[in-house]
Amino acid sequence: MNRTPIILAWSGGKDCLMALQRLRADPQWQLTGLLTTVNRTYGRIAMHGIRHDVLLAQADALGLPLIEAAMDWPGSNEAYEDAHAAALAEAQQRWPGLRHCAFGDLFLEDVRDYRIRQLGRGGWRAHFPLWGEDTTALSQRLVAEGHRAALCCVDTQQLDASHCGRDFDRALLDALPSGVDPCGERGEFHTISFGGPLFRHPLKLRRGESVLRDGRFQFTDFLLDDDATQA
Repeated sequence: MNRTPIILAWSGGKDCLMALQRLRADPQWQLTGLLTTVNRTYGRIAMHGIRHDVLLAQADALGLPLIEAAMDWPGSNEAYEDAHAAALAEAQQRWPGLRHCAFGDLFLEDVRDYRIRQLGRGGWRAHFPLWGEDTTALSQRLVAEGHRAALCCVDTQQLDASHCGRDFDRALLDALPSGVDPCGERGEFHTISFGGPLFRHPLKLRRGESVLRDGRFQFTDFLLDDDATQA
């Protein structure tokens, strides 16, 4: 059976990690690599704030090549789309026949529709391996299967800042208020993945500074540390 090549939009967090697992288990797809939007000004993954060297370590530990859509900060949506299109063109040059991009989105239809339109303008097709799944069941399965992640960003208008930096584990899920999606799909929080069954080896991280930005978003920095205990 000829498998269809596909690239995965990689934010560094748990949902795209679960999408990666689903793609690898599906004989329809041949996962070629990861595509990440990087804030070039600060050297971090856009939105999640994950350091660039941690991103490179994630890709290495997952055994996948990385394509970067680099943009400056502040940047417009037009600049994001231009950077994304350039990265997709780079991916097509590297893997001829590549026309599909996967995302870890779960249920926000406006986000899905935007991605479909954005990719469609360049002749690409979007794929959503986790779409419509129950987020409670998905979050519990992630923990039960031994995937390792931690909260690296919290929207303090939706969740208390004290949750930032915590491991994404059973205790965290039990502590989340009832109105917070257990996968943070409405932007309540973002995560950094660093270990588990998909990683060839866990990343050794140490927690750095926690800061509040824009009066709303609490970020916890995670740094590579070969001498540190696993985060």
